[in-house]
Formats: sequence, C-alpha cells, structure tokens
Amino acid sequence: MSYIDVLREAKDVVTPGMSACQGCGGELILRTVLQVSGKNTIVGIPPGCMAGAGVVGWNYANGLEIPVHIPLLDNTASFLTGVSQMYERKGRTDVNIVAVAGDGATADCGFQSLSAAAERNEKMLYVCYDNEGYMNTGYQRSSTTSRGSRTSTTPIGSVINGKQQHQKYLPLIMSMHGLEYCATASPSHMADLVAKVQKGLAASKKGFAYLHVFSPCPTGWAYKSEKAIEVARKAVASNVFPLWEMDENGYKLTENKNPISVAEFVQGIGKFKNLTPEVIESIQKVADARYETLRKLSAK
Repeated sequence: MSYIDVLREAKDVVTPGMSACQGCGGELILRTVLQVSGKNTIVGIPPGCMAGAGVVGWNYANGLEIPVHIPLLDNTASFLTGVSQMYERKGRTDVNIVAVAGDGATADCGFQSLSAAAERNEKMLYVCYDNEGYMNTGYQRSSTTSRGSRTSTTPIGSVINGKQQHQKYLPLIMSMHGLEYCATASPSHMADLVAKVQKGLAASKKGFAYLHVFSPCPTGWAYKSEKAIEVARKAVASNVFPLWEMDENGYKLTENKNPISVAEFVQGIGKFKNLTPEVIESIQKVADARYETLRKLSAK
C-alpha cells in the first residue's frame, strides 16, 4: 500500500478544531504520526506546542480521539515506560505506545529519561518534532537551535548576535544507544515520513524506536506560513537536515549528491536575517562534516 493510500484510508484522530499556528510543522507531524499509528494508540505529549494546541483543542474538549497523557516536561520516556510495561504484563501487544515531544522536552529537559529508556530498550516509538526552540513559551533557545538563530534568549545586538553555539545533533546521539530503529524525517518528504513511522511502530514491538522530525515554525522562525514545506524541503536539500535511518542492518543515508548551499537555505527566514558570512560558512562546514560522517556510517 502506498503512503497516499495509507493516509487516505486512515482516520484522522486529531480533531479539526485546534489552536496551532497556521503552517505549523508540528501539527502536520502529529496528525501524520497518529494517522499511521491508528486509534489503538496511547500517546504521551509533554508540555509544549502540541500539548497546548494539539491536545486541549477548543472549549476544554479533548483535541484527540485517542487516550492522551501530558506528563512533565522531563519525564515523557519514563512515564511511557510504565505504560508500556503495564500493557505488556496484560499481554496487550496490539497497543502502540507513542511519544510526540518537542526538542526542549527531548534534547534538554527530558534527555535523562529519554536516554535511560533507550538504554533499557523500552518498547515505544518516541517522535521528536524539532522546531529548534521552546516555542510554546515565546521561543527560547534549546540545544538543537541552529547557530546564529535569533531567539528571545539569544537576541540580535552588539553583545550577542544570535545563538553562539552549533546545535546538538540528537538523532546520531540516540542511534548510538543501540536502538531497534532510529531515523530522521521531514514533512516535506511525506512518503519517507510515513514509511519511517511504520518502521518505527514495528520496531517498537521489540524495543525502543526513535524518530527525529524537522518541524519548521513560521511564528518563531519568522517566515510566511505558506512557506513551511518549502523551508523543510530546503533544509533537506542543503544537508542541514539529512534524511537517514538505522536498523539491524546498519545505517542508510538518503544520498544528496548536489546539495544547495546553506546560504540559500537561510534566505527568507527571519531568525537567520543577521547571519554574517563567517557564521554561514561555519554552519556550512558543520553540515558538510555531518553529511560525510553519515555517508561513512552508511558505507557497506
């Protein structure tokens, strides 16, 4: 069955009325993941954009048609560990245990419980929608925020000119935990995203599966909402966000032999408007080095 057929035939378990921003990458990711996982899913969504917009819905009614829990910002993986083990003791292997969490709750506040659950190989699919910041509280920098980004805690000025550090590359860190499955994905490449959610769900029946998804944010990043998919597509095309996966057969990189430049990727994105040529060059070097590392890992 093609990915188009999967999405056409699957029920959307996210209600039509939700308060996400127009063009929100996180909303599309949430809807797609839960369409693929289906109604027999228990989802944990920590505090963040999708907890506020995707779960609460309108008029205090639930925004999802499946059981959803909002754990603390720092314990999503440990919370779902208990849920997963409870269903396993009951012999309920048909239930999908899924986390949909932002980068703050994943790479920063929740990394301890995430890493521990991954090391124990707990049975769940953990999906991080990475919008590179704490967007729900006004866009503070996170460890996955790209260098040079303007955020409320890394302003543009004479003393600080955006974030000074390069981003933490969490997907590769997670793959080194010896997971059942690990992958990156983007809403601009929907067939790839659907296939990787399916693989992640299958792997979660054996142990820990992790999916890191690029989540463009028009509100925080300052670009027109209708440009969201274009921004995501350029992130992949520039190798700022390369697509790859890791399973029992090793690493597999979606090759991009003719990438566009980082300079082309950042054009029109407000959070990057004050990038100097030196910073752009440094981001380019990091993107090139990361891609080369992934290419070597994927070599047979």
